[in-house]
Amino acid sequence: MSQALTRLDHYRLLGNSGLRISPLCLGTMTFGTAWGWGSDKDTCRTIWDRYTEAGGNFIDTANFYTNGESEEFVGEFMAGNRERFVVGTKYTLKTTDGDPNAAGNGRKNMVQAVEASLRRMKTDYIDLYWLHAWDFTTPVDEVMRAFDDLVRAGKVIYIAISDTPAWKIAQLNTYAEAHALSRFIATQVHYHMAMRDVERDILPMCRELGLGCMPWSPLASGILTGKYTRDDMAKEKKLIESGDANPFGMDNRIVGLTEAKLKVADVVQNVATAIGQTPAQVALNWLLTKDGITSIILGARTLKQLEDNLGCLDFTLAEDHIDQLETASAITLGFPHDMIQGEFVRDLVTGGTTIEQ
Repeated sequence: MSQALTRLDHYRLLGNSGLRISPLCLGTMTFGTAWGWGSDKDTCRTIWDRYTEAGGNFIDTANFYTNGESEEFVGEFMAGNRERFVVGTKYTLKTTDGDPNAAGNGRKNMVQAVEASLRRMKTDYIDLYWLHAWDFTTPVDEVMRAFDDLVRAGKVIYIAISDTPAWKIAQLNTYAEAHALSRFIATQVHYHMAMRDVERDILPMCRELGLGCMPWSPLASGILTGKYTRDDMAKEKKLIESGDANPFGMDNRIVGLTEAKLKVADVVQNVATAIGQTPAQVALNWLLTKDGITSIILGARTLKQLEDNLGCLDFTLAEDHIDQLETASAITLGFPHDMIQGEFVRDLVTGGTTIEQ
């Protein structure tokens, strides 16, 4: 049995909780073909079996994914072995056009969504229930009390939040703590080597407040694997200009190609060649070196992709290679971070002394 087969059962705790999860989470947005792309049931079952054979126990889905097919597949695949898996699903994104209460963060949508998810997955509880994205309209107390009601009812065990500003997550959890309600234990973020925005506020917040941080789209929709070239960037630009782009389809797909991202991909390829690994493995391994990252969501559409991704756990990046990757993908943190971390202000706030933490 290869190392990749055993490393997924080196479990981690998700945030400040007792929930034990694999370092790589099986994302299932590609489970089902209802959107006109994705993987059929047989392929999904093969991916599921390989992931679980490797010791993986952490599954990510959502009521929105492939119009519910994803949750249905997950329910079917875990049947007879439900307790083995940590299953996370989400609510917020619309399930019915024209119905404002079939979308958003409100209590009505939350209750309707959780009941529908339980039916689709044929289970009586959800391990980790996610708010999918902040709607900027629902009151904080409504959200956190509604979540707590689900936990107290036994329908949900833990709660979490995705795609939300750091200040709002902190506000929500602070309210919950002050009122003895269930608190979020994790957040999901769009984070990869070619887009490190979360390092400004969200990742530091996770470390300070004890939330697990889970990157989605860790390979930048394939950019970091070397899948796309500068010719593809020119084609994508024309596609956008023509108005034919379909962000949810595999044909006419927009992945956000830029020269800056392709330059990062070039460095990833160079490091991968130097150490005899694939670019995908290097990109995923780099993410796991970041303090605060608990588990990475994999979105493999084929067994071959999953096998390649699992290999990211088989090696350790050398410091000089990490330095190359960090330099190539570095971002400017901006105000106030650059100011208060600068030498002049540090001297002022420390009284000209060195303070160890």
